[in-house]
Amino acid sequence: MSVLKPWLNVARCSSRMTVLTSGTQLRSQSTTTEHRLQTPEDWLAFRKEREERKGLMDLFGQYGSTTNAENTFRIRDGLGKPQAHATTSALLAAGAHFGHASTRMNPNFVPYAYGTRAGITIIDLDHSVPLLRRAANLTRAVARAGGIIVFIGTRPDLKPIVHKASERMGKQGYHVGDRWLPGTLSNRRNFFGAEVDNHRMIPDLVVFLNPVQNTIAINECAAEHVPTIGVIDSNVDPRLVMYPIPANDENTRTAELIAGVLSIAGREGVALRDQDLAAEARHRQKNDRIRKLSSKSESRN
Repeated sequence: MSVLKPWLNVARCSSRMTVLTSGTQLRSQSTTTEHRLQTPEDWLAFRKEREERKGLMDLFGQYGSTTNAENTFRIRDGLGKPQAHATTSALLAAGAHFGHASTRMNPNFVPYAYGTRAGITIIDLDHSVPLLRRAANLTRAVARAGGIIVFIGTRPDLKPIVHKASERMGKQGYHVGDRWLPGTLSNRRNFFGAEVDNHRMIPDLVVFLNPVQNTIAINECAAEHVPTIGVIDSNVDPRLVMYPIPANDENTRTAELIAGVLSIAGREGVALRDQDLAAEARHRQKNDRIRKLSSKSESRN
């Protein structure tokens, strides 16, 4: 051991020296190889290179993608920036075509089923798109006529969706994000008292995002002759609501898409109603001016 110790000490010292020297070499290389713009010629070359790069980007940019930070899709955009028109690709991307197990398919849902795969019912979106557009046209017409529209989604993930949908429609939109109280419509006099006679309590249209969990509300709407729109899955009878939309009722993205399309249609109906009221007011003022002018002319004669 006395013979080996000097050699170990020398090896230890040499390894430490190599580490230190390698570190100093790396630091010296990082400082010496750094390129800095010091002379006017360096600045001119840098500007020329930057202009050439910009020219190439402008030349070939029209052949590339137009996606940027502003129009890139984000997950939160489904709630804040919904689509105004329903498309098959949008429903497909949202997973609206996935149904329940084929053994649980309702017999009345067969016309809206495309087939089965791996024991799962595949919903035919070629039927879902026109039915969603029909529901959007109905929502727009009801809002234009001044009707009250209620969005109901009683699951925790549906609560912000129905809240946002009602906000888009302003004073004509309402929402129920918690439990529907039985008797809200059928026993409203005991619920609200004398306010029933002074306020408008019956909605003109109700949209259900999870109709299976709100059958009581659907029965009350049917008793009060209120039209209903509902997202119907493969295990549900489409006759449960008046205007069914065959789609996956357990997918949050599907609910965001459908509620967004319907709420935007309702917002368009509200805007059309404001235009109609403004045009009617202008027409009334015009008739008043004509009547005043005619009365003045008759008084002069």
